[in-house]
Amino acid sequence: MCEEGDEVQDECGSREEWTLLFWTSLAVVIPVIITLWCSAQRSKRKTHMKDFFRKSKHGWHYTDLFNKPTYCCVCSQHILQGAFCDCCGVCADEHCLRRADQGLPCKEIMAPSGPDGAMEHRWVRGNVPLASYCAVCKQQCGTQPKLCDFRCVWCQTTVHDDCMDSLADMDHCDLGEFRSLIIPPHYLYCVNKLRRRHPDEYTKLASSCGNAWTPVLVLANTRSGNNMGEALLGEFRTLLNPVQVFDLSELSPSKALQLCTLLPPGSVRVLVCGGDGTVGWTLDAIDTMKLKGQDLFIPRVTILPLGTGNDLSNTLGWGAGYAGEIPVEQVLRNVLDAEVVKMDRWKVQVASKGLYFRKPKVLSMNNYFSVGPDALMALNFHTHREKTPSFFSSRIINKAVYFLYGTKDCLVQECKDLDKRIEYELDGERVALPSLEGIIVCNIGYWGGGCRLWEGMGDEPCPPTQLDDGLLEVVGVFGSFHCAQIQVKLANPLRLGQAHTVRLVLKSSKMPMQVDGEPWAQGPCTITITHKTQALMLYHSAEQTDDDDDESSTSETESPTPHGSPRSPRPASGPTL
Repeated sequence: MCEEGDEVQDECGSREEWTLLFWTSLAVVIPVIITLWCSAQRSKRKTHMKDFFRKSKHGWHYTDLFNKPTYCCVCSQHILQGAFCDCCGVCADEHCLRRADQGLPCKEIMAPSGPDGAMEHRWVRGNVPLASYCAVCKQQCGTQPKLCDFRCVWCQTTVHDDCMDSLADMDHCDLGEFRSLIIPPHYLYCVNKLRRRHPDEYTKLASSCGNAWTPVLVLANTRSGNNMGEALLGEFRTLLNPVQVFDLSELSPSKALQLCTLLPPGSVRVLVCGGDGTVGWTLDAIDTMKLKGQDLFIPRVTILPLGTGNDLSNTLGWGAGYAGEIPVEQVLRNVLDAEVVKMDRWKVQVASKGLYFRKPKVLSMNNYFSVGPDALMALNFHTHREKTPSFFSSRIINKAVYFLYGTKDCLVQECKDLDKRIEYELDGERVALPSLEGIIVCNIGYWGGGCRLWEGMGDEPCPPTQLDDGLLEVVGVFGSFHCAQIQVKLANPLRLGQAHTVRLVLKSSKMPMQVDGEPWAQGPCTITITHKTQALMLYHSAEQTDDDDDESSTSETESPTPHGSPRSPRPASGPTL
């Protein structure tokens, strides 16, 4: 009997164990199945939405959660999941999306003007910007928890529902604060109707846009720096004509800049949202315009720095990096106030040794050329970013990776004895090199993410740097640790001189090199840097750049001037450490 009881107990215990195992497995498997099913449905819905958005005239963007209370422009209900148009600001619930797409028109990039030649307001109801005020009663709009009040998608005027009938010039839109930067729809409509496409005709049409009309084109690189490009595209499309805003991941600068040929000669400004590489890409496209005989339509270039280094932006007074600290409206105001300056551009010709039948590699240089430890850091960073691009989505992470590679090179010293591997000439005269690890040839005042390389600590006099003087500044560094000391103003660079032409001969082995942050490993070769052309840039003098606030009272030789008259070559200063 005892044995039978034990068997029953064992059987019951085994059954309980299997029951527990079954329910535990079920508790694990069912959530996984549900998650996979939801993920599949979500992916299917996104694919469907993407196809729908592509065919739509609106610039729809789907979101699961709006960052502020948002109401559907169709059913007036609060939205949790839905889409918004970054051109006109229309918002719609997921179920009302098709009705919104068909019933609510978006901004028209090209349309005739009214009978009296004036442009009419294009009103969108609800979801007005925060801290917006009624143009009639001057009280805040959008304060009620419902779909209320109106906004014009062109001039950004906001009006209460009850004040709409009292609005003066209700049928006349003057395009608002940024009328001198916006390309009006009626201008493009008139250009499209022209039988004779000639610059004089564009100038006549521009008279209807005002005397101070300087339209701006926005070119944004969505992959630069901290990936703010996509959000900025939407904000600029809201304020400007969507036809003025270009995503460089979809359209190259050379194609985007063809819009300049439909605008009055010499009137266009181009705002490049990206890093120094994006700016160089745009300037190369402008050089292509010159080769096509489109010199009359060359635009002036300004920068919204989204990259990691942003040295050219810093030199031109636009700061070391943009992270949304000022609104886009202020960015456009700064573009309006900027002054035009000229900037030298240089041709870097790399002729590999022994490959006489191959054309030399030709690159354009705006910022600097270097061989040595800083180029090695850039090469390692570039290689790592190509393998895992998603990891490099923050400017802070990018600089931390640079720091790690610099620390590694301090220990390894891969570029030592550079003076034994390289011959160096300034304007045809050979210059003897001391024991170095790197040579940097600069065109601008800033280097290495905000460091004034040529001035160093500013404790010793040196010839000033200028953007349009036709001269290059050449310095030497003694290693990665020396570069770090220069960046924190604990050491000076070794000033090697200024010249109109720089020639370097790499006699043996491979060395890391870079031009404007684009690195590569180079074998024995001859590098010749000569003047190429000048670009028209916009300089922002109202805003001080890094380190200006504590140096504003020093002598003029301690800060680079953005422009000036050409000068004769300067002899090299004595070595300074």
